[in-house]
Amino acid sequence: MPNISDIILKGRFIFIFILIASITVMSEFAKDAKLTYQMAKILPEDNQIFIENEKFKEEFGESINTMVIAVQDVEFFSKEHLHAWNKFGKKIQAIEGVNDVLNITDLPILTIDSTKKHFNSENWYHPELSHQDLDASIKILDDQKIYEGLLYNKEVYSAIMLVDIDKVILASPERKALVDKIVDAGEKYSKTINIDVKYSGLPYIRTIDSIKVKDEISLFILYTLLITSFILLLFFRSLKATLISVIVVVIGVLFSFGLIGIFDYEISILMALVPPVIIVIGIPNCIFLINKYHTEFKKNKNKDKSLHLMISKIGNITLLTNLTTASGFAAFILTKSETLQEFGLVAAISIVFIFIISLFIIPIWFSFFNPPKIRHTQHLDRKWVRSVVMLLSNWVKNKRNNIYYISGILTVIGIYGLSLIQTTGNITDDLSRNGDLYADLQFFEENFGGIMPLEIIIDTKDTNGIKRSSFMTKVQKLQDELNNYDEFSKAVSYIEFVKYANQAYKNQGPKYYTLPQRRDLGRISSLVRKSEEINNLDIKLTDSISSKCRISLRMNDLSTPDMDTILSELRPKIDSIFNPAEYDVIITGSSRVFLEGTKFLVGNLATSLLLVIFLIAIFMAWMFRSSRMVVVSLIPNILPLLLTAAIMGYFSIPIKPSTILVFSIAFGISVDDTIHFLAKYRQELLSNNWNIRKSVFNALKETGVSMIYTSIVLFFGFFVFVASDFGGTVALGLLVSITLFFAMLSNLLLLPALLLTLEKFITTKAFKEPLIDIFDEEEDIDLKKLKVKRKSK
Repeated sequence: MPNISDIILKGRFIFIFILIASITVMSEFAKDAKLTYQMAKILPEDNQIFIENEKFKEEFGESINTMVIAVQDVEFFSKEHLHAWNKFGKKIQAIEGVNDVLNITDLPILTIDSTKKHFNSENWYHPELSHQDLDASIKILDDQKIYEGLLYNKEVYSAIMLVDIDKVILASPERKALVDKIVDAGEKYSKTINIDVKYSGLPYIRTIDSIKVKDEISLFILYTLLITSFILLLFFRSLKATLISVIVVVIGVLFSFGLIGIFDYEISILMALVPPVIIVIGIPNCIFLINKYHTEFKKNKNKDKSLHLMISKIGNITLLTNLTTASGFAAFILTKSETLQEFGLVAAISIVFIFIISLFIIPIWFSFFNPPKIRHTQHLDRKWVRSVVMLLSNWVKNKRNNIYYISGILTVIGIYGLSLIQTTGNITDDLSRNGDLYADLQFFEENFGGIMPLEIIIDTKDTNGIKRSSFMTKVQKLQDELNNYDEFSKAVSYIEFVKYANQAYKNQGPKYYTLPQRRDLGRISSLVRKSEEINNLDIKLTDSISSKCRISLRMNDLSTPDMDTILSELRPKIDSIFNPAEYDVIITGSSRVFLEGTKFLVGNLATSLLLVIFLIAIFMAWMFRSSRMVVVSLIPNILPLLLTAAIMGYFSIPIKPSTILVFSIAFGISVDDTIHFLAKYRQELLSNNWNIRKSVFNALKETGVSMIYTSIVLFFGFFVFVASDFGGTVALGLLVSITLFFAMLSNLLLLPALLLTLEKFITTKAFKEPLIDIFDEEEDIDLKKLKVKRKSK
C-alpha cells in the first residue's frame, strides 16, 4: 500500500491541478469578504443584559446612530460665528442619509398663548437678526433651563451638534462616503471661522475604525511577508526556499479570505488578524519541512529519498503541531460569543489548510528542481546557531540545578505578578491615545459628559402610571442623584418637558423650571398631550401607553471596574426611590451591553484557555500514551504564560478581550516546539537503544536549530502588530512575541532538563510503544523505487 509520500510525489501533477482549481474557487469567495461596520456581537442572545437592550431598542429605537460634532469658540455667540454654525448644520441636514440634526440654532422657545389654551413655539435664532436683537434672543435662550448643558457649555465656550444617521447606511460601506461628506462640510466651516472642529460618536468611531482595519490588513500582510521573507532568505540563503515559503503562505492567506466569504462573515478588528497570523504560523511549517529536506539530503545525497523522508518524518509531526495550534483557536468556538466563534472557526480551518498546502506544495516544488547545493545546506551548520545550541546543551548538561532555581524564582515572580492583573474593557479601549479621535473624545467627556449611550427604563406596570405627580417626583429625585456623577451628562426624561411646560405656562423665568404643583398638573398635562411643540428634541421618552419612563444619558467611556462601581452604588439608590415590588427598573444601552460583554468574554476566554490546555494534554496522551510525559510537556509551556501574565500585572496591562487572546494563541503555538522535540527525542531513543542522555542531546542538537529559526520568525511575525493603531492589537502582538520567546527558552532548557532528571519516571513501556508512530520510517523506504518520474519533452 503506497504511503503518503508516494501519493504526493507520484501524483504531483494531479495535485497541482487541484491546487489551481482550489485557488480559483477560493478567489471568487474571497471577493465576498467585507468589512464590518457594526459593534462586535459579544453577548449571547440568551443573556439577560442583551435581551433587555433588544427590548429597549424595539420600544424606544436605536441610541447608537448619533454622530457628535463640537466646536470650542470664545466668539461662538457672535452674529458671524452663529451664522456660520447654523449654515454648517443646514448643510449636514441636506446630506442624503442624515435623518435629523439637533443644533443649538434650531432650538425653539416655548410660550403659552394669552388664553392659556395651547403652547406656541418659535426659534430663538434667525440669521437676519440684528446684533441688538441677537443679544436679546441669547438672553431668552439662557433662561430656557431645559437646554442648559445639553447643546452648549458657556463656561468653556463650547457647542455640540447631534447628527442622527440612517441605520441602514451605517450598516453598509456607504457610511464612509456619508461621514466624509459631513467632515468635508466641517472643514469648510472650520476655514470660514478658523476654528478646529471635533468629531465623535459611535458611528464616527466605528467608521474610522473600519477604515483603519482595511488599511491594516494590507499593511500587516505586507509587513509580515517582507519580514518573514527576509528572515528566511537570511536563514536559507536560497531564493527557491524563500519563494516557495512565500507562495505557501500567500495561498493560505487567500484561503482564509475565501473562508470568510464562504461563511458570510465580516472582517472585524479581530478577524483582520487571521491573514497575518496564518503567515506567521505557516512559515514555521515551511522551515521544519525545508530543514528536514536539507538535513536528510546532507546525510544521503539522494534528493528523492530526502523528499520522501521529509514528508514521512516531518509530515505526521507537523500535522499534530498544527492540530494543537488549531485547537488554541478552535477553543474560541465554545465561548458563546459570535465574534470569537467566527474568529476561532476561520483561524482553525485556515491553519489546517496551511498545513495541507505546505505538506503538498513544498515537496512537489523541490521535486522539479535540481538537488540542493552545498551553500543551500550550510545554514544547518551556521556557527551562531550551533553556538547557541551548544551553549544551551552545556547549560542542560552542567547547570540543571540553576535552570530549576531560575524557573522556580520566575514562577514565584509570575504568581505575584498574576495577582496584580486588573480587568478593564472600554468601547474605545483600542484607540490610539495619541490620535485626534481619542483627543476629541476626551474633549466631549470633559465638557459634555461623554458620548456613550446609557439608558434607564422605569416600568410603572400601570397605564398612564408615569403621569402621576408622585411618580414624577421620584424621577426627579433619581435624576438629581444621576447629576451628581461627573461621569454622566445631563439626564433627559419626559419630566424635563413637563418642567419646561410649567415654566412656559407660568410665563416666568428659570426659577419656574420645576415640576408643576398638583393643582396645575392636570391642566399642564392636558396641554402637553395636545401640543406637538413640547418634545422638541425628537427623542422618544415614553412608551405608547405611558407606563414606562426613559431616562437618557451620555456617559464617559468607563472601564468595566469603574462602571461596576457606579452601578453598585446606583442600584441601592434606585431601589430606595422605586420600590422593586412596585417598579421594574433596568439599566441598559450600548455602553452597558459592551461592558457586560467584556466581563462575559474574560470569563469565557479563561475557560477556553483551560480547554486548550486540556485538549493539548489529550493530544500528548494520545501521541505518547504516557500521563507522565503529558505533565512534563505541559510545564515548559505553562511557565511562559505565567511570566507573560506577570508582565501584564507589573506593567499595568489589563486583561481585556484583545489581551486575553494572547494565552490561548501562544499556548497553542508554543507547544509545537515541545511536540517536535519529544518526537525527535523518541526517535533518538529508538536509534540509541534507549540511551536517554544521548537521545536528549541529539534531539536538542537537531531540533534546536529549527526551533530557534521558527521562534525568530514567530517573534518578529507577531511583533509586526506593534505597528497597529489599535491598542489591543499592539498588546496582542507584543505579548504573544514575548510569550513565544519565553516558550522557546523553556522548551530548549527546561524540557530537556526535566527529561534528564526524571528519566526513570517518564520513560515507561507505554512511551516506548506510542499509539501513533511518527518517527523513523526510513527502513520502510526502498531506494530503488524513489525515482520521481518526469514527463518526456
